[in-house]
Amino acid sequence: MNDSSDDVGNYLPRVIKIIGIGQSLRGDYAAGLSAVNLWHKTFHPGALPPGLQVELVELVGIGLLNLLEGAHYAILVDAVHSGARPGAIHRLTEDQLESFIDGSGSAHGWGVAETLSLGRQLTPLSLPSKLILIGIEAGQFNLGEALSPEVAESLPEVARFIEELVSSALLHQ
Repeated sequence: MNDSSDDVGNYLPRVIKIIGIGQSLRGDYAAGLSAVNLWHKTFHPGALPPGLQVELVELVGIGLLNLLEGAHYAILVDAVHSGARPGAIHRLTEDQLESFIDGSGSAHGWGVAETLSLGRQLTPLSLPSKLILIGIEAGQFNLGEALSPEVAESLPEVARFIEELVSSALLHQ
C-alpha cells in the first residue's frame, strides 16, 4: 500500500527522507552534507520523485526529531568516529547505533544515536518505522579545511549506496 492514514482517516503519502548532517567548515565533518549533495546532483538533478524529501543540516542536535517527523523511512548520512580508517563507510540500523552512544558516534554535539534514543522514549510514533545511518569515517576536523582526500574519495560510493537504498524503498512502497 502506498499510503498511511492520519488520526482522522485521511490518507497521507508515504515519505522517505534523506538527511545529510554536517559542518561545512570543519573538514571531514562535512562528509554527510557532501555525500547527499553528490547523490542529489548525480541521481536526481531535477525534481525529486513524489514522496522523497532531502534535508541538509548543520548542528542538528535534538532538532533531528523534528526533521524525521512524518517520514516512514529515513536515511541519515553523517560523519562518524569509530576508529576505522578515514573514508570507511558504515551502514547502521537504528539498533546498531546504540554502540555509538558512549564516546563515539556523530561529530555534531548531541549525536544521532542519543537523539534517536530520546525520541523513541518520548514520541515513538512520530519517528520513522525504518531508519538507516550511513556513517562516513572522519579523519580530520580542522576549522576552514576541506574534506580529507580519503573521505572525498569515498563520496561516489556513498552516493551510489544512497541511491540503492532510495530505489529499493521507492520500489517497495
